[in-house]
Order: sequence, then C-alpha cells, then structure tokens
Amino acid sequence: MTTSPDLVVERWVAATPERVYRYLTDSERWVLWQGVEGSHDPRPGGLFRLSMANGMTARGQFVTLEPDRRVVFTWGWVDHPGLPPGSTTVEIELVPADDGTLIRLTHHDLPAAERPTHLIGWQHYLPRLATVSVGDEPGPDSGP
Repeated sequence: MTTSPDLVVERWVAATPERVYRYLTDSERWVLWQGVEGSHDPRPGGLFRLSMANGMTARGQFVTLEPDRRVVFTWGWVDHPGLPPGSTTVEIELVPADDGTLIRLTHHDLPAAERPTHLIGWQHYLPRLATVSVGDEPGPDSGP
C-alpha cells in the first residue's frame, strides 16, 4: 500500500485553544461537529469510536493528549479493508493565533487512494468544529 504525503487541513477560529480542546476530548461535544454517535476514552491507549451519518464507523485509540495544545489518535474504518481501524494517525494541533486558535489537522500514513475522500471529509469537518467552538450550531451532520 502506497502512502501519500501527510494531509494537512487548517482552520482559524475565534475561540481559545482551551475551548476547542473540549470538543476533542468529550464524546457528547465531539458529535456536535462530527458524526452522529461516539464513544471516546481520552487518555493514551483509550478507545476512539465514531459512527458517521452514512453508517460507517471510525475506530482507533488516543495516542497523545496535551491539554489545550494537541490531540493525537489513530484512525481507520470498521469493515473497510483499504483503511482498517487504527491504521493511520490523526494529529490535531491548537495554535494560539490572532486572538483565536489555528486548528491544524494532520492525517499521517494515509494511503494515496484514500487521500481525496479524507481531504473532502476534513475540509467539511474543521469548519463545523470552528462553528461549535464559538458557541454556534452547525446543524445535524449529514456528512461531506
């Protein structure tokens, strides 16, 4: 399987890193911006599971949690042989910038064939994360 260069998607939000971080470590808050149901145990080695509107389920483990700075977790899809659970790594950095936060998402080890779909997905979800981080409602997640 050939992997492509890391996929990087960024979005600035008018919220503090502390506020954004809460939406990356709490299952109830997470599904306000991505997915329809999730189960997260935000500690190194803890389970990451997220059911999407299209019926697919992402699963992995939390690797690193640096409060208000960075969350790293493995990522893959249940019942998708091209990207099995835990086969890639997603790193979300929260960088203080211009009275807000630059959210920098880097998806590592993504197979080249999966890159276009995941780029569309992350470009859909980071604006939703920005929306909930400032206290607004992004509406139900029907997917990208």
